[in-house]
Amino acid sequence: MRARRRPDAMLLLTRGTIACALVACALCLGTSARVRADGTVFVHTVRPGETLASIAQRYYGDPRRESVLVAENGLTTQGGAAIVVGLRLMVPTVSYHRVVAGETWIGLAERFYGDARRAVAIMDANSGTPGTQPDAGAELLIPYPLRHVAGQHDTVTTIATLYFATNDKVPLLRRFNNIRGNRLTRGQVVLVPLADLTLSDEGRGIVGTATGAQPQGGEVRALQERIEVLLPQLREHVRSGRYTEAVSLANRLLGMGELTGNQVVTIQRELTTAYVALDREDLAIASAHAALERQPDFEPDSIRTSPRVLEAFRRAREQAASGHPGTTPAPHAPDAGVR
Repeated sequence: MRARRRPDAMLLLTRGTIACALVACALCLGTSARVRADGTVFVHTVRPGETLASIAQRYYGDPRRESVLVAENGLTTQGGAAIVVGLRLMVPTVSYHRVVAGETWIGLAERFYGDARRAVAIMDANSGTPGTQPDAGAELLIPYPLRHVAGQHDTVTTIATLYFATNDKVPLLRRFNNIRGNRLTRGQVVLVPLADLTLSDEGRGIVGTATGAQPQGGEVRALQERIEVLLPQLREHVRSGRYTEAVSLANRLLGMGELTGNQVVTIQRELTTAYVALDREDLAIASAHAALERQPDFEPDSIRTSPRVLEAFRRAREQAASGHPGTTPAPHAPDAGVR
């Protein structure tokens, strides 16, 4: 999709491209990159020799994402080149949100998309399940709602294949747009929730240089995902009786910070079991109290949980009710209290 030059060094533009260029210039005069109010769109000024594919490669690490730039900027490649030197292109990307206690999938959909029915996109991008709500403290990825104007032969399936490279997102696309069936009318607007529209390292560097600040978001999510991968190892340490190793790993995870509420509860629950097995009831009660602080209604399985662990949770509740909870072990001391 490389642009052809005219003798006057200008690139051929379609009528739609000219209109887009005027709008973009009006929004972005005097800067080569700027963050929009929603923090999810950057502006790139086209330089000599650049193509949509090369720009997509720089920002997303994938030249095939030129289709996103085409849709976002209202471009068309029919009848001429798609871009001109100096044109300011909108470069969209996903955003992130740190969950506050009490927030719901529906509430987040209303906030970010203006429609509660679009909660399915946020749930899909963050492995949410029906009947549960987002975990307090979790950093969620919010898919970017790309605006696609249907062409004469577009269907829901062709649009899904264009942007997701597969048609298994057809149900998501239908639900997000409240569309029944597969057929579309020419000019119909379809919002495509893209969860993988993240900036590459090069893209983040470009934006950081242009704006003077690195794009924020995603770091906490990546850390929480790494912690989630290690939780089965912690459970296995406890299940196999490797209690010292469990205490060490659990405190290392707590020391990483930025955990979700459920991750804290899981780690402290395993710590309670490990400390009980190590005959450190004081630390077991402190860990149980830390779990209950995050999830006051937490109840260990009375069948699968040992009586001593259940007792630790009972005493933690009593101490909390009396206003004299035990001392939570310091997370930076992996082997504190182990002997």
